[in-house]
Amino acid sequence: MTGATIVSGVSVSHTGGSVEDIERASTTDEATAVERLLAEPGVDEAFVLQTCNRAEAYVVTAEEAGADAALDGYVADVRPEAVTDLDHEGSLRHLMRVAAGLESLVVGEDQILGQVRTAYETAREAGAVGPTLDDALLKALHVGERARSETAINEGVVSLGSAAVRLAAAERPLGDATGLVVGAGEMGTLAAKALAGAVDRLLVANRTLERAEHVAASLDADATALALDALPEALDAAEVVVAATDAPGHVIDAGTLERSGETFVVDLAQPRDVAPVDAGNVDVRDLDDLQSMTDETLSQRREAATEVEAMIDEEFDHLMSQYKRKRADQVIAAMYEGAERVKAKELRTAISKLESEGELTDEQRAVVESMADALVSQLLAAPTRSLRDAAEEDDWSTIHTALRLFDPSTGGPPGDLFADTFPDDLPEEMKGEMPAAMLEQMAGDDD
Repeated sequence: MTGATIVSGVSVSHTGGSVEDIERASTTDEATAVERLLAEPGVDEAFVLQTCNRAEAYVVTAEEAGADAALDGYVADVRPEAVTDLDHEGSLRHLMRVAAGLESLVVGEDQILGQVRTAYETAREAGAVGPTLDDALLKALHVGERARSETAINEGVVSLGSAAVRLAAAERPLGDATGLVVGAGEMGTLAAKALAGAVDRLLVANRTLERAEHVAASLDADATALALDALPEALDAAEVVVAATDAPGHVIDAGTLERSGETFVVDLAQPRDVAPVDAGNVDVRDLDDLQSMTDETLSQRREAATEVEAMIDEEFDHLMSQYKRKRADQVIAAMYEGAERVKAKELRTAISKLESEGELTDEQRAVVESMADALVSQLLAAPTRSLRDAAEEDDWSTIHTALRLFDPSTGGPPGDLFADTFPDDLPEEMKGEMPAAMLEQMAGDDD
């Protein structure tokens, strides 16, 4: 690597886009999206996070133009005003905010932390996470864990499932109602737990009956498991429905729903589980309608959110310092690697000349090698300090120049290693103490 790496991102979420916008940005699954991004020219690393209320993609490139081309493809079908573009620092901060729950529809909710962790593992398995994103995502997960253990950001917080139940309860009485949850994944399970405590009877329908039975058995309520082919009968019996599957298309068709009588439906799925319905007896709400139910949660957690913001500032500074140290260490390692090549060459030359007049003893050879090691250490001590200082002071011009000079992958002559290390007016007495061949290297001789 001879230049800086840049993290760039795009986000389509509930904060600026609609459910339809999020659907248009989302692909079949995160693994497929990551693989497509990684196949784009110039993309070294990639990460995708897709949930019911956000679709985000991040790439690591050497040039900003490469990132723009890859990310534009990810949001090609989305209205431009619904897309938030994130630069390097913006991407790093946003990932921390997402994991901490500050960007969630229900501020501080816990589910997002698991979703970020799962997306991280998916990207790693696809070979898309390198050192830059690895540091960023592990830091985001660390911030998410700290936020929940050190602040009250999630104290009493509701999940989207319980927010859906609160929305339903605000619209109609639930005490004597039959509830139906469609889907038994993480979101469906949370919705079932919330709805079980509010209705008289609960039905849990899922593509895999065994999974529905597992969820129903875990509830302290009158709950019955059903397969999806029993949905028409379940809809006839239910007054309140929460849909939360990960199916690629509609699970509940309009005709069946219209014939089921008075029904209140909250569709948490993305893409939507419920087909568009235009009937007076059916009231369908989606993620956009939950905003009003979560505004109160935001106000209650304003103080905790302020604490988390300060935590993110602190951890962001740590992350940037971590990147700087690694970049400086990369250049320093390249510098020492090149110096070791020069040292080895000069040792061979010096020992060959000395042994032309008689073989050296092991002790004599050790003295010569020790002198060479000391020379390298003393000569590189100053540039090493300068590079570390440059990284701390964001002096990337110095870092980039050093990368071009010292990076072994450039294939440049060994003489480049010392091109800018010494002044032109190096004292003659110092030159006299150095091997002639090393002086030639310092002068840029590439023989």
